[in-house]
Amino acid sequence: MSAARRARVAVSVTFAVHGAVAGTFATRLPWIAEHLRTDPGGLGLALLFGSVGAMTAMPFAGRLLARVPARPAQAVLMTLWCLAVIPTALAPSVPALCVAMLIFGATAGSADVGMNAQGVEVERSYGRSLMSGLHGMWSVGGLAGSAVGALAAYAGAAAPLHFLTVGPVLAAIAVVASRWLVEPPRAAAASAGESSRAFVLPPRPVLLIGAVGFAAIFGEASSADWAAVYLTDVAHAAPGLAAVAYTGFAATMAISRLAGDRLVDRFGAVPTVRASGAVASIGAVTVVGSRSPLPAILGFALIGVGIAIVVPLAFAAAGNAGPHPGQQIAGVATIVYAGGLAAPAAVGGIAHVMSLPWSFVLVAVLAALIVLGAGTLRRRAPERVPVEAAR
Repeated sequence: MSAARRARVAVSVTFAVHGAVAGTFATRLPWIAEHLRTDPGGLGLALLFGSVGAMTAMPFAGRLLARVPARPAQAVLMTLWCLAVIPTALAPSVPALCVAMLIFGATAGSADVGMNAQGVEVERSYGRSLMSGLHGMWSVGGLAGSAVGALAAYAGAAAPLHFLTVGPVLAAIAVVASRWLVEPPRAAAASAGESSRAFVLPPRPVLLIGAVGFAAIFGEASSADWAAVYLTDVAHAAPGLAAVAYTGFAATMAISRLAGDRLVDRFGAVPTVRASGAVASIGAVTVVGSRSPLPAILGFALIGVGIAIVVPLAFAAAGNAGPHPGQQIAGVATIVYAGGLAAPAAVGGIAHVMSLPWSFVLVAVLAALIVLGAGTLRRRAPERVPVEAAR
């Protein structure tokens, strides 16, 4: 197997492991809530700390990754991420869970920045789009982690035992995979440091790319958190059928990401993102007008198809926007996480004041802005750099 192929497999495994940790955690949230005897408000507060941890750590992680060797750094970051899931199940109280989630989010965000920077480097070695497929592997990992978690929950396994078993296994896989990651040739120069500052504001092109990613993640988070509620409260679906809305959304997201690179290679990033934004906007409008289950499910599926590849392409564009992919990706990732954090609350707030359908008018507007802002993701085709030269 060539060095380029090994690097691609390694970063694909890294994305899948990252997603598997997220899927593992998500399936045991009911156990954690029941164990702590907390209501949705307490659990929501703890999850908020996770988002804050990620957003806080990402800019510093980008700066760090520009200064240290990539392979050992990513191995450490992924190990911390895989093991950070364990304290979330051991927390004896909601305040302790908030602290655990702050660490959990910080390690998640840091590892996320590193693996996307690796994705950009591997993409360059191939000279064609790979980022959408890599994010598709994250979705596959998430589905696998959630499937194992569902089996553990069905078997009555306590979350601490589950996490203590799965966390080290996933960490070991990530460490092995890190041996074949790319070591960028500019890492040594970057480590000398062009600035002593640990944090710098992203440049304007990166902020514009981040704005497009913000619009996409807003639609993703809104749909993921509110699809089942929309089906139940607005489309009058039974609870079992309401769950199909999220399943359809998640499935179309994963499939679209796995197929997205071929579309980008054929049509280019900007036309693909414009078409994607249009599809997402049509999906959101369909949701707004739905008062029965079938069109609502179709609308959420179209949102999934439309936004699936936008964030991966935003990371790819950011990684090619300057000399330090880790720092640039950190800037976009921070903005994207902010969108994911703001979306559920914004949708809920608008629904409280007006109605849930009106909330998805905002999703439709932001999806339309993806069409208008697609040009910010314009970039040269990745320069083909042999991986052997970067070792």
